[in-house]
Amino acid sequence: MKRLTSRLLNRALSSIEWLGNRLPDPIVLYALLAAAVPFMSALAVGIGWAREHPVTGDMVRAINLLDKEQMQRMWTEAVDNFTSFAPLGAVLVTVMGIGVAERSGLIDHVLRLTVQKAPRSLVTVIIVFAGIMSSMAADSGYVVLTPLGAVVFAGLGRHPLAGLAAAFAGVAGGFSANLLITSLDPLLSGFTDEAARLYLTDYAVTPDANYFFMIASTVLITLLGWAITEWIVEPRLGKWNPANALTEEKEETSTTQPQQIRALTASLVAVFACITGLLFMTLPENALLRDEEENLVPFVGSLVPIIAISFLIPGTVYGIVSRSITSTKDLADMLADSMATMGGYVVLAFAAAQFIAWFGWSNLGLLTALEGAAFLQKLDLGSLPVLLTFVWMAAAINLVIGSASAKWGIMATVFVPMFMILGITPETTQAAYRVGDSITNMITPLNPYFPIILSFALKYDPKLKMGTLVATMLPYSIAFAIGWCILFSVWYGLGLPLGPGAPIHLIP
Repeated sequence: MKRLTSRLLNRALSSIEWLGNRLPDPIVLYALLAAAVPFMSALAVGIGWAREHPVTGDMVRAINLLDKEQMQRMWTEAVDNFTSFAPLGAVLVTVMGIGVAERSGLIDHVLRLTVQKAPRSLVTVIIVFAGIMSSMAADSGYVVLTPLGAVVFAGLGRHPLAGLAAAFAGVAGGFSANLLITSLDPLLSGFTDEAARLYLTDYAVTPDANYFFMIASTVLITLLGWAITEWIVEPRLGKWNPANALTEEKEETSTTQPQQIRALTASLVAVFACITGLLFMTLPENALLRDEEENLVPFVGSLVPIIAISFLIPGTVYGIVSRSITSTKDLADMLADSMATMGGYVVLAFAAAQFIAWFGWSNLGLLTALEGAAFLQKLDLGSLPVLLTFVWMAAAINLVIGSASAKWGIMATVFVPMFMILGITPETTQAAYRVGDSITNMITPLNPYFPIILSFALKYDPKLKMGTLVATMLPYSIAFAIGWCILFSVWYGLGLPLGPGAPIHLIP
């Protein structure tokens, strides 16, 4: 029975991969999607597609991008769309720092030590867990952990795409889970609080509203990510042939083991110095990375350069001591080489930026979300079935609108008051939304970081296409959806508190 199930699953994933790989190259695909948006918008205007906005009360209508004014906008703002594409700057800046740490030999040395000391069976668990916890640093996990997951697996002689997939699953699928309060918690609770006050004016939702549930979710997603990687994804990928990878030829150096030990020790001192400097800039009153209200908003906004510097400085120190960096030209070459590997992503980002911008201008994404909300309102189901339906609707909308806050800003004002009438607490509605918003993050090409994940994967398999990546991540999405819905149902059925201040039942 187990073999039959395995064969059927393999066949289904292979079919999805085959269909996905029939699509054009990702750069061409995004260009075609962008070209289709103006015609789709004109069709939406022609049929009079419109919905009332739940916040402003205004009618949201499709905007025809084939109008002269909108077409001028598409031409005049094309460069701005590209340069303001959210992941672009973060990716390029972070990759510079990581590139120096990699090319100097620091990452390779640390990974070899990790491989020697860490039990092989725990490597996958650690990668998935680190991906989940990376949401503390906003979206940086996409840029930092996914390539490192591939490098770790490659160092173990395992398929690097399995390591990349495990990290991607943790970062994207586990984005709403964490053992700590992250920047996402106050962001979502702020929308939930405002929406709840539409029904009960004195109701308050705090940032720790889902904290207990998110801790349990972290354990669940870690275990599921480990199981899917070990039992489905890696066996399906098969044995990796390093000869197929786009790896650079590394020059052999005369670095001896004592030199490496001295270099690693020096780099650890550099890491300690970076941490000390960061603490100095954040902890004291009126510190550099605190605002006038003593909040760490400047620190959160500086995470990308902080991460880049945290790799750059130790990597440079390691290179100098180990003699892999003997001049400033060596350092400059490492930085340039890091950027050279990102050429394909830069082109891809241009096409993706136009598509995402035009899709937003046309209001097609917003209208899709509002239509889904209206459909769910018409369903006459019990509390738990309604919540589970809401989870799946949020997951579906996430395929076309990637921003968690953008979707929740719209949906909260509709569903939080509506569910309060049914006796469902705002905290419960928010938790259900977080589950749905996470489970399709790793399979939607509209995730702004999907192109960068694809470019990382192409380093190890130049022939890989979007269909292969989606098929690789689909088992995670399905497992997370089933497991998380079961956890949510049990939690709700037992009446467990979602967070320290979250009520179990709503008392109007």
